[in-house]
Amino acid sequence: MRIIGIDPGLNNMGWGIIDVDGPRLRHVGNGVCKSWGDDLGARLLSLHMALTAVVAEFAPTSAAVEQTFVNKDGAGTLKLGQARGIAMLVPAQAGLVIGEYAPNAVKKTVVGVGHADKGQVAHMVKMQLPGVQIAGPDAADALAIAICHAHHRGMDSHLERALRKAV
Repeated sequence: MRIIGIDPGLNNMGWGIIDVDGPRLRHVGNGVCKSWGDDLGARLLSLHMALTAVVAEFAPTSAAVEQTFVNKDGAGTLKLGQARGIAMLVPAQAGLVIGEYAPNAVKKTVVGVGHADKGQVAHMVKMQLPGVQIAGPDAADALAIAICHAHHRGMDSHLERALRKAV
């Protein structure tokens, strides 16, 4: 299975791709889609085009996107939600099933602590993907989202097999 993890952001949308073979994880690629343009529509379009190119190049078979958290700035949360819409739309257009994970669930899966900081997340991503060169904090978060999805998909498939045996 090839998973793309996406860390939504209006300025910088992180992406990270891993291959999963049983318990083994292998880094495939990571980076950051940077928006450009003077208005919101142009910025969203630039993110859509950049993320579409990533999906076309790496051909993932599954996707995972971080859920939006609500912060004190309502306008900022709304803009982040619009960028998250692009992060959901592009994999959906490619026919991928999309997993969604809360930031604390990603951190707990990858670091073991739900309130880990970005440095701890990047460190644990490097531990789980030896030799990876991370393109920045947003790319590290995206790789963590992909790793989280790999672990949760593995648990889902174990549960499905157990249920089939029970029937």
